[in-house]
Amino acid sequence: MRFGVFYELQLPKPWNADSEHRLVQEALAQIELADRLGIDYAWAVEHHFLEEYSHCSASEVFLAGAAGRTRNIRLGHGIRQVIANYNHPARTAEAVAMLDLVSNGRADFGIGEGATRLELGGFKIPAREKRAMSLEAAEQVANMMVMEPYPGFEGKSFSMPARNVLPKPLQKPHPPMWMACTNRDTIKVAASNGLGALAFSFLDPEEAKHWADIYYGIIKSESCVPIGHRVNANIAMVSAFSIHPDRAEAIRRGQEGFEFFGYAINALVAQDVRPGRSQLFKDFQSKRASGNMQLGRDLNSAPGIGTPQELAQHIRNFEDVGIDQVIFLQQAGNNKHADICASLELFAKDVLPEFAAKRALREARKEKELAPYIEAALKRKQGMKPLAEHEIPVVEASVKKAQIK
Repeated sequence: MRFGVFYELQLPKPWNADSEHRLVQEALAQIELADRLGIDYAWAVEHHFLEEYSHCSASEVFLAGAAGRTRNIRLGHGIRQVIANYNHPARTAEAVAMLDLVSNGRADFGIGEGATRLELGGFKIPAREKRAMSLEAAEQVANMMVMEPYPGFEGKSFSMPARNVLPKPLQKPHPPMWMACTNRDTIKVAASNGLGALAFSFLDPEEAKHWADIYYGIIKSESCVPIGHRVNANIAMVSAFSIHPDRAEAIRRGQEGFEFFGYAINALVAQDVRPGRSQLFKDFQSKRASGNMQLGRDLNSAPGIGTPQELAQHIRNFEDVGIDQVIFLQQAGNNKHADICASLELFAKDVLPEFAAKRALREARKEKELAPYIEAALKRKQGMKPLAEHEIPVVEASVKKAQIK
């Protein structure tokens, strides 16, 4: 079992002039701490225009900042918006490769498409076409990171001529690729394309087992045809996270932030929004105060919020059904920096050692089991044909020699 920390960079109102600066610096300090404690991954989203819910619109810059402060933790786009309207695929290939070089080969590349009208409408992306646009772009990003030169592409969502896209990543053929998954259908899409599944849904172990069975069933089948040049057979599951020796204190510190996380994303999808006039946290507090979401009633909390012993059992339940990584949602709502750091330190002291001790054996067994299926999947991939030497076009200078004379 691997572990990660997850950043939307949530910032409930009211704000002051220093709010975003403090938020970013505290998040970077948390990643630095997670690296020292032996946590495996730090994931950052890319969202646009989602006031209060996510201020992480330039995750490539945030992750590069984290790279300079850490040594071992892997740094993941969880996810990068790959549709060309958001980021031209060549720019994505360049950014992911540069992060990989800056971090000494610690980059992971999750792909996504956006879900809200604020994002899709802001970049004029047709909602019904976003999945196809995303997968088309992602496949070409992988080709750009591998091919020299990239032969060029004429697709439905973007086109570009032959160019050598630089730099190339340190990890060969390219960093591990993942896909955001929110339901069983997207789990199927991820597995069919040989992508790791970033499961951004909060599931009980029974439903998680269904997801894992579907995912690994497809990985082992002829339906798996990699979109990239490697297969990343892994499922990462997001979990609430706040621990303390006193269960009630863990709930007091973490439950409200977790509830705001769920409320905010649903509200952004379902409710009308006036840009620059968000009242997400105010509305959330009003509904919560009405009794619908009252803090800590009967000391009930989300799995992952409680004592270290309860968290360990929560992780065991995921481990038993085939989940490979648990990603902690700790930076949510108004959860305090000091409390987040205390939870991470307690996790490293009382929970992590049990799972770290059996990790190597578990992963070696899994690698051996999947090796023939992954080899078969890679053979099914029909790669983009490289250009023969004589086919590489000459890009003419913009100013002819005759004109210079």
